[in-house]
Amino acid sequence: MTDTDTEVRRTPIPPSAGRRLVLLDVLRGAAILGTLMTNVWIFTAPGAEWGVLQSGTAGTSFGSFPEIAESVFVLLANGKFLSLLTILFGVGLAIQYGSAARRGQPWPGRYRWRALFLFGEGTLHFVLVFAWDVLMGYAVTALLVAWLLTRSERARRRVMWWTAGAHLAVIGLLTAALALDDAENDGTVSREVVDLYAHGGYLDQIAFRLENAVALRMEPVLTFFLLVFLFLLGVRLFRAGAFGADEVGRRMRSRMLVWGLGLGLPLNVAVSLGGPDLFLLSRYGAAPLLAVGYIGLIGALVDRVRRPGPLMTGLTSVGRTALSGYVLQNVLCMLASYGIGLGLAERLGDAGRPWWVMGLWAVVCVVLMVGSTLWLRRFSAGPLEAFQKWALRR
Repeated sequence: MTDTDTEVRRTPIPPSAGRRLVLLDVLRGAAILGTLMTNVWIFTAPGAEWGVLQSGTAGTSFGSFPEIAESVFVLLANGKFLSLLTILFGVGLAIQYGSAARRGQPWPGRYRWRALFLFGEGTLHFVLVFAWDVLMGYAVTALLVAWLLTRSERARRRVMWWTAGAHLAVIGLLTAALALDDAENDGTVSREVVDLYAHGGYLDQIAFRLENAVALRMEPVLTFFLLVFLFLLGVRLFRAGAFGADEVGRRMRSRMLVWGLGLGLPLNVAVSLGGPDLFLLSRYGAAPLLAVGYIGLIGALVDRVRRPGPLMTGLTSVGRTALSGYVLQNVLCMLASYGIGLGLAERLGDAGRPWWVMGLWAVVCVVLMVGSTLWLRRFSAGPLEAFQKWALRR
């Protein structure tokens, strides 16, 4: 028997690990639709993916009611649901580890192939659909954390807090560099890039992403320490019973609600008001704390539901088809915003903004919730989830 086998057999498994937790599905659904609350502004901006990098961020503004609405919308979403999704990916990794333990299977074993397959899916998603893909970074992080699950709890705790410190140091240095940079960004995007997404062909957009892959893939590189920390945080929360339907889970979520929102919300507001120079600190520093509060808030709401309504049913369905939903929402926004589809980004532009952008997000959310609910009436998993399972069995 190997050391890995012994570690798998020794690991305590939460009582809830053997059955599906409704809260996790709801949280995944909220995280998927919540990431779109941020990404929809990228799809609809001039120059889309590259345009946001080139123009920078406008920062929070309260000069008019539309500006207030957009600022609040972005404030509540930017980085928060990405952090939530990352935590939940760590939870999923812990669940799969527990499944291997119950079956007496070696770890990471075949999970390596699953992570590599996810990397391949993320690469295709990056090339064909959306440059700000998260799947590639998750796949690389998952390989490391899967190995860390075979180490001692003490070793994982050390890595968890070391990576948190390293991440804050990196973000702090980058934020200081931005604040000290005297170069002014007038917020304009090159005409060539705007025309590419407004009028260019699909193959031209793919070629552009490939030509600028290094710059477009910098986010998972800069946030690698944060990804590791949030993965391990998800593992720790799951093993502590934070997602269970029992009293232990409710108490933990209550504390997460109080501390996450009580500290996270004012911190995020303060950083957001600090201007564009604090963008990195807002998205990658303060946001994870509020994401913890979101877990507590959503958990408190789910605990009070006696009979699931359309909203909870829709979120649960999206959560059960999370991978398919994540890709589909980006495909729909691409077809709605770019010139290869409806071209709304150019046709509507600033006219009616931010209302039509928020409306696009709402429409895509409804399509995903209704579509996933109808799909699961006939199939047990989403299309991409089913394909992944089929491919890994070959």
